[in-house]
Amino acid sequence: MDPRIVFVTDFPVAADRAREMAPSGFELAVVPARSAEYVEAMKDAEYLVGFVDGLVDDELFAAGPNLKLIQLLSAGYDKADINAARKAGVPICNNGGANSVAVSEHALLLMLAVSRQLVYQHRTVTAGNWRGNSTPELHELRNRTLGIIGLGTIGKKTARLATAFGMEILYYDIARLTEDQEDSLGVRFRLLRELLRESDVVTLHTPLNASTRHLIGSEELALMKETAIIVNTARGPVIDETALYEALSSGKIAAAGLDVFDQEPPEQDNPLFGLDNVILTAHMAGPTYESNKARVRNAFDNVQRVARGSAPLWVIPELED
Repeated sequence: MDPRIVFVTDFPVAADRAREMAPSGFELAVVPARSAEYVEAMKDAEYLVGFVDGLVDDELFAAGPNLKLIQLLSAGYDKADINAARKAGVPICNNGGANSVAVSEHALLLMLAVSRQLVYQHRTVTAGNWRGNSTPELHELRNRTLGIIGLGTIGKKTARLATAFGMEILYYDIARLTEDQEDSLGVRFRLLRELLRESDVVTLHTPLNASTRHLIGSEELALMKETAIIVNTARGPVIDETALYEALSSGKIAAAGLDVFDQEPPEQDNPLFGLDNVILTAHMAGPTYESNKARVRNAFDNVQRVARGSAPLWVIPELED
């Protein structure tokens, strides 16, 4: 019997892509999460693939006693029960940077959209006001200082894109680069509080864990320039959303571009929705046509590696040996 891959999705397009790209020599079961088909398929599953971090708990390993790999299509894994995976001895792997280009481009998109007041301009034109009664204050990115918090795969790609726009790049990360690496990438290390004080734009690219939850709160926002912009394409709870609303509504910082929220989807009465100095997207930084194919490609490649007896790639840090 061929080893079984359980690919979890509720979307027909993703199901079709999985069937198209699945490697030979494996049985592929494409099932909705927590469905009867999923429960049945997990009994003999060796590989679990999908946006499945929310399924990782003790019950998963009881339902799938033969699991050898949990392969995420996402970069984040904040919903996974790491201890349960550790006890079961099953590696959890993220998507290997499959969405890093998409997310870094989206971060620059939000910086530009906020700096050039894109939504305001669109609304003015469609309302028939052309430029209205006044020209809005618009800014260029060139020569502005960008502070990147979290210089992993996405953070590095964001740095390269921002350099092309002529920005000066600072970064903060617990894994500091060597001086030669900084020179090659064109970035300079700062402590977190230094970065917040010096940056014109701050962009977040950290995972969500105990050390990064509310990493940016009222104290940190108070350090930023009144003219500063903050961009979040990481995870909503990295920023204290209540503190962010206060900073934006009171003018402590100038504006924000947000792709993620504390609660997703956010409630319709979320106070951020009433602000004119915020541009919001619906956790859509990562899923492009190109990145969605790359996620599945990386996932099936990792499955084949494990099946050959090789160590998997992209094991999350908490489960690395």
